[in-house]
Amino acid sequence: MTPADIHTIFDQQRQASREQVDVPLLVRRERLLRIRKMLDEHGPVLAAAVQADFGMRSPRLTEVADFFVLRTLLSHTLKHLSRWMKPQKVRTPLYLLPSSARILRQPLGVVGVISPWNYPVQLALAPAITALAAGNRVMLKPSELTPHTSAQLAALVAQFFAPDEFCVVQGDANLSALFASLPFDHLVFTGSTAVGRKVAQAAAQHLTPTTLELGGKSPCIIDGSCDMQDAALKIAHGKLLNGGQTCIAPDYVLLPRGREGEFAQAFRAAVQRLFPTIEGNPDYAAIITPRHHARLRTMLQQAQTQGADVQVIEPAAEGSKPTVGTLGDGASRQMPPALVFGATSQMQLMQEEIFGPILPVVSYERLDDAIAHINAGPRPLALYWFGANEAVQSDVLRRTVSGGVTVNDTLMHIAHDNLPFGGVGDSGWGAYHGEQGFLRFCHQKSVLVQSRWAMGSLFYPPYGARFDQVMGLLRRWL
Repeated sequence: MTPADIHTIFDQQRQASREQVDVPLLVRRERLLRIRKMLDEHGPVLAAAVQADFGMRSPRLTEVADFFVLRTLLSHTLKHLSRWMKPQKVRTPLYLLPSSARILRQPLGVVGVISPWNYPVQLALAPAITALAAGNRVMLKPSELTPHTSAQLAALVAQFFAPDEFCVVQGDANLSALFASLPFDHLVFTGSTAVGRKVAQAAAQHLTPTTLELGGKSPCIIDGSCDMQDAALKIAHGKLLNGGQTCIAPDYVLLPRGREGEFAQAFRAAVQRLFPTIEGNPDYAAIITPRHHARLRTMLQQAQTQGADVQVIEPAAEGSKPTVGTLGDGASRQMPPALVFGATSQMQLMQEEIFGPILPVVSYERLDDAIAHINAGPRPLALYWFGANEAVQSDVLRRTVSGGVTVNDTLMHIAHDNLPFGGVGDSGWGAYHGEQGFLRFCHQKSVLVQSRWAMGSLFYPPYGARFDQVMGLLRRWL
C-alpha cells in the first residue's frame, strides 16, 4: 500500500466511526461471529502460512498458541458483551441529591493495531476482536517478518469485512512508522521495548492514547520448597514454547545455591520428554530469521568466552529424523535448548530479553537476594514462582512488581479471560483481555442528570450567613 492508500482507508474509517457513534449489540456480535467463521473455515490456510514464515512450526502449535486462545476470547466476549455494554449506574453523593448519575461506555472510534511476528495470528486478531466488541473500527498492521501470514490475513479480512470496518495494511518498517503517526483514537503495539518507545513518541504527536505490550526479562524464582521435577517440566514448556519466542517466556531462573546440578538434570529430562528430537521436529519452532538465530548464537558464545558454563541439551533420540524432503527451510534454525550457569550482569544475555531457547540460571543465597536482583532491573512483563511455602509466595508477590504472575506454572495467567494482561514500566502500559480490554477501547462518559428539585442554588453567590450554615452542616455530614 502507498501512504495515500493508508490515509484514504483511515479517513473512511474515521468518517464511518463518527457517523455511527452508537454501535448496536447486534452489529458488534455479528462482526465477532464473522471472525469466528473466518477462523473455522480458513484456519488450516493460516496455519500453513505461519509454517511457511517460520520454516518449521507445527500447525498443531499454531492451533493451541494462536487459534485456541482466539476462540476462548471470542466465546468469552460474546457471552458477556451485552452486560459490558450496559450503562453503569453509580451512587450519587449526599450533596448532589436528588440528581442521578451513570457512566456510558462508548466506542473510541478508530483503533490501530501493530502486531508482532511471534504469534502472528493471535496477537493480530486478539486486540482487534476486543476493539470491535467495543464498537470501534480497526486498522491492523501485521509484522513484515511474517509475510505469508500477513498476506493471508489481509486477504481474509478483506473477504469478511468492509474496509471501513476492519482492514489489514501491509508493508515494511517505514510503513509501520507512518501507521503509528496516524491520528488514531487508540493505538495498540506489541513488540520490543525499543520499538515501543518510538511508537509512543509517534502517537504522542496527536495525543493518541496507547496500549504497549512489550517484553522484558521475566524471572522465574525456584523456592527451596518446590518439587524440582515438576518445576523443571513447567519451566521447560514455558521457555521452549515457540522456540522460546514468547514475550512472557521465563527469561532466567533464580535458583537456591547448591541445587544447580539437580535443576540441570531435571530440566534436561523435561526437554527430552517434551522434544525427543529437535531438528526436523515440527513441534519445536524454528527461530524466525537467520539474523535472530545469529544473535542468539552470539549471546551463547559471548557467555562462554566470559566464563559461563554453557550446557547445550541435545536430545538422545536425534537418530530418528524425518527425511530431508519433509523438512521446512527452518530446520537449520531449530536451536537446541541451552542452560547457562554463572551468567553475570556484563553478559548480553542478562542485559537483553533473550527471546530464544537459552535459559540463564542465577544462584541465590537468600530470598532477599533474589528479590533484590529482580527489583534492581526494569519491571518485567511476567514473574513465576515455584514452591509449596505460601508465606514465601506471599512475600515475593508483595515485594515485587510485574505485569502478571503465575504461581507453580508458567504462561497460564495469559489464558485467564478475567485477568487483565499487560506490562508495567519498561514492559509496557495498559492491559487488555476480557472486560478490562473492552474498557480499554471504550470512552467511559460521565453523565449527571439534574433533578428539578435540586438545591444547587444553596452554593450560589452572594455568599452569606445561609451559605455558612449549609457548609457547616455539610462538614458535619462528610
